[in-house]
Amino acid sequence: MGGIRLSISTGTGDGGETSLWSGERIEKDSERVEAYGTIDELSSFLGEAKHFSREEVAHHLVKIQRSLFKAAGQLASKDIDYVEPIEEADVQVLTDLVHRYESEVKLEGFVIPGSTVASSKLDICRTVARRAERRVIALSRTEKIDSVLLKYINRLSDLLFMLARYEEYKAGKIVYKRDVK
Repeated sequence: MGGIRLSISTGTGDGGETSLWSGERIEKDSERVEAYGTIDELSSFLGEAKHFSREEVAHHLVKIQRSLFKAAGQLASKDIDYVEPIEEADVQVLTDLVHRYESEVKLEGFVIPGSTVASSKLDICRTVARRAERRVIALSRTEKIDSVLLKYINRLSDLLFMLARYEEYKAGKIVYKRDVK
């Protein structure tokens, strides 16, 4: 098979800089790289969580991973608009799923995380999503960040919380703070 083979190892980042999708070179420890790097980390944890989750939940996680590519692409674009940004419709999908799972899982107080392997994995994803949100907010203090992207990341952690509780609910293993002595 002929053709050009591309390598992921280019050596251009050996000096501590990286290229954004939009072409600029920036420091690897910049707030922007930290923000989209945390989104990438979240996607990796979601990849792990889907192997322990119910098929229904795993289906949602794959869709979230696809959306996170859009979010990371937006964050990796500095002076131009990303070709496929997070849109209000993406936020609405998450909001609708949160409401759907809230209506099925009637929470009765504070939950102690981690009653099942699947819920533990999802709770780790939730905390990484919260960190990603903090990184994006920090970036937004110095650079313009689309408000829809901020809403999406905020809503995502809500959904991950509800998916974790759904996994526990289906297993009959939700543990409330009040139940722990």
